[in-house]
Amino acid sequence: MGSARFGICPPQAEEIDTFDYIVVGGGSTGCVVASRLSEDPSVRVLLLEEGPRDLNPYIHIPGAYYKTAQGALLKRLEWEPAAEQGRTETPTMVQARVLGGGSSVNAMIYIRGVPSDYEQWVALGADGWSYDDVLPFFKRAEDNNRFCNEVHGVGGPLGVSDIEHIHPLTRAWLQACQQAGLPYNPDFNSGNPAGCGLYQITARNGRRSSAAVAYLHPARRRGNLCVETGITVTRIMIENGRAVGVECAKGKRAKVFKAEQEVVLSAGAIGTPKLLMLSGIGPADQITGQGLQVQADLPGVGQNLQDHIEISLVYQLNGPHSYDKYKKPFWKAAAGLNYALFRGGPASSNLIEGGAFWWGDKAEASPDIQYFMVVGAGIEEGVDAVPGGNGCTVNLGQIRPRSRGEVTLASADPSVNPRVAPRYFSDPYDLEAITEGALGALDIMGQPAIAKYIEARHTPSPSLRTREEIRAFCLKDAHAALHPSGTCRMGQDEMSVVDSQLRVWGIDRLRVADASVMPTLISGNPNAVCIMIGERAADFLRSGQTVGR
Repeated sequence: MGSARFGICPPQAEEIDTFDYIVVGGGSTGCVVASRLSEDPSVRVLLLEEGPRDLNPYIHIPGAYYKTAQGALLKRLEWEPAAEQGRTETPTMVQARVLGGGSSVNAMIYIRGVPSDYEQWVALGADGWSYDDVLPFFKRAEDNNRFCNEVHGVGGPLGVSDIEHIHPLTRAWLQACQQAGLPYNPDFNSGNPAGCGLYQITARNGRRSSAAVAYLHPARRRGNLCVETGITVTRIMIENGRAVGVECAKGKRAKVFKAEQEVVLSAGAIGTPKLLMLSGIGPADQITGQGLQVQADLPGVGQNLQDHIEISLVYQLNGPHSYDKYKKPFWKAAAGLNYALFRGGPASSNLIEGGAFWWGDKAEASPDIQYFMVVGAGIEEGVDAVPGGNGCTVNLGQIRPRSRGEVTLASADPSVNPRVAPRYFSDPYDLEAITEGALGALDIMGQPAIAKYIEARHTPSPSLRTREEIRAFCLKDAHAALHPSGTCRMGQDEMSVVDSQLRVWGIDRLRVADASVMPTLISGNPNAVCIMIGERAADFLRSGQTVGR
């Protein structure tokens, strides 16, 4: 889709190569940082994004999630499965490659985790990141269309709303959850997520509220903010232990941008450690092994990789009881007309309206399994359709994984993807917990409220019944939840990469602000947390904490 400048820049913009701040990565966090910094008209801000602008109309229609979840706006990365999973193929995970990042292509589910997630961050050395510390930044970002209380805010840039259209099958599934013993929970973000309920999503008035829409679009006429898309940052320029700019590739042209204040990396938990290592910041042996010069020996760069691991239970329905019905031309046209006229109907739904948080390990203080009722089959990449074409899917994930992996350099060539080794299930605890979660999902799907709509279980095979059989299915068929984090974690020890103000240890004027700084992955979808991190990063930068420690 080529490259473009976004917004209105000074007339000589093509010649400008010096800014106060350079933000690398136009995903959920980078959009927040760039927009907030540009609120000060005295500074010049440049945001660099590898993918295209968010012009694709499917991005902005919630019901088109099935298009963005498996389309051309995604970058595919191979990851190394553990030997015990017995896979013969090399699986892939996807990461967004478009302005707005994951917030432009994901299912929009708004989840913050639980207070104990952040207390654990503090225990691991992230001083000042307790739940009480981060809550004001969640509220600052939020414009909620239902809640306004001690944990929710209104008036912020990010639209958070109830889903406009709830499918009857979602309601039946929630009744089945209650029949299985899960209480109804009206707010998963209250601090206690236990139970079943309807998700709130990052949407406003029936349209997706991505970080690009919420933060960048209102800033488009600021003359001090430039956004370049279709550009790849290949190296951070380091002089005398200080970040002074970035080198980039734009098509076949090389470009250089200088930063008079700071460089902020928001390229994600895979892209950020890769870029740090290409710039000589990371484990010395990896850097020298690729023939690069070490600028800062930080052994934690690329380590501590965490991701939620998921399985999908797919069911064939006995009639047109799901959104699969709208694959037919007549129903698709009817849904499109409803949305065009009223911003309502099926196209205003994210297709994953209901969910639940419950226990796989009953010894845990808060739920460690998250459920998603997907009102269709084959909506998400890697999930098959069903015979007859009418199906539904229950996704579930272990949301506090103990397994840890790594991201390492595969080459000194910036165009080569890094080696990604998540090591899912390397801690056997995760497999046992997700197995219990799967058994819980099977129990829910057997309850009367939902069972009357089901023709047959498609995946896993109905012949699999025992715990050991379900465990083997989970081990073999589990897939990445696409929530990588932790590879540049905050802390004070030798394996930490950034301090509590997100400054990279050993390099001045360089910060990281994205999911990679999380010491541990939060208990749920992390997009809202990435936006909160962006709010905090901008606050640190605007407070003048820009140089040294």
